[in-house]
Amino acid sequence: MSDVLVVDYGAGNTRSVRAALTRLGHASVVSSDVSAIRDADFVVLPGVGSARSAMQRLDDTGAAEALRQRYREGHATLGICLGMQLAMRSSEEDGGVKGLGLLSGDVVRLKEGRVPRLGWSVVEPWGQAYYFAHSYAVRSIDSVASVEGVTVAVRRDSFLGVQFHPEKSGPAGLDFLDQCLSLV
Repeated sequence: MSDVLVVDYGAGNTRSVRAALTRLGHASVVSSDVSAIRDADFVVLPGVGSARSAMQRLDDTGAAEALRQRYREGHATLGICLGMQLAMRSSEEDGGVKGLGLLSGDVVRLKEGRVPRLGWSVVEPWGQAYYFAHSYAVRSIDSVASVEGVTVAVRRDSFLGVQFHPEKSGPAGLDFLDQCLSLV
């Protein structure tokens, strides 16, 4: 079993992420400790909340730089929802916020279709339905999957980010998490 660290920056879904990991048989810890983030086999950057307060907490604890170093060194990190958005250069949320800058791209407020996007949608080209809850979306050259033309997954090097919540997506979400962890 791999060592999984769920980054603590005040996000609202750390408990449900840990519960999903436990169902898969993976031990996990929640921490913002810089050395723990750098040394973990696998890191999950969860996300429910505000981009500004999340980045402020990541910066204040040193976790932001630890995540950047982890990415530069090629260590596996999964960003979920806001966690994926924080990996971008910037976000329009909260009047504009500088992100971690791990991937090329920005986060913009959704202006068309259902806003906020709540509920289940089939991710293309994966053909699997997952649970979504978001009002902002990523625009990035690193896009690998979408729903109705909106980027819902990005990947570059050791970072994978998803807009959906695998921890709330039933068996499909657990399968997704298990596949991510099997690569470590």
